[in-house]
Amino acid sequence: MDKQIHTFLHKLSFVAITIASITLVSLFLRTPETCVPPEAPSKPHLRFPKSTCDFTTNRPHLPSDKKNNRLWSSRDWNNKLHSISLLFLPIRDLGLLPNHSKILCVSAGAGHEVAALSRLGVEDVTGVEIFDSPPLVSRADPHNLPFFDAAFDFAFTARFDEALFPARFAAEMERVVRPGGVCFVLVGECGPREVRDVVRLFRNSRFVSSSNVSLVGIRMTSILMRTRKSYS
Repeated sequence: MDKQIHTFLHKLSFVAITIASITLVSLFLRTPETCVPPEAPSKPHLRFPKSTCDFTTNRPHLPSDKKNNRLWSSRDWNNKLHSISLLFLPIRDLGLLPNHSKILCVSAGAGHEVAALSRLGVEDVTGVEIFDSPPLVSRADPHNLPFFDAAFDFAFTARFDEALFPARFAAEMERVVRPGGVCFVLVGECGPREVRDVVRLFRNSRFVSSSNVSLVGIRMTSILMRTRKSYS
């Protein structure tokens, strides 16, 4: 009796192993349904990807120039350009922003300030950011700018609040600006005490003026300084 049970269990194990092997091979050879190109939908604008495979194989590639043209023609982009242009007009009235100025925009994001200054007629504007955004913004670390000393007439940033090392950020801005040049920064809206704290970080510059401004509906404080001497 025990021998019969042993034989039966042996046969049952063999059958189970065979079924499992066949199932595994069929699953391995089978192409996932999610990766089979779907038939063209009757309404393409209503079709959404059902999987990452579907998304990557059917997403149209848009060249960078077309992406930029779409971005630069948007209402949001042009509203930001207009707001930034208004920010620079008082500085131009002071005679500190002639068209032949060499300007560096630090932490320039997508390049709104670069485009705004160019639209104002400034001939030489360079934008840098941790991640590039061609053709307006090149890749560079704002704490270690890849430019010679006194290479620019004017340095601007709207993201000084976001600096990981504010003192180093300020020192690099001053280093690349010529003696008598301009360092212009925006910070979150603040009072005279906070303005003084920011100015202290710019050790080679003297305070000129500050004012509360609105940048695309966001309340901020602008701080204008002029460099005293070359970086040492």
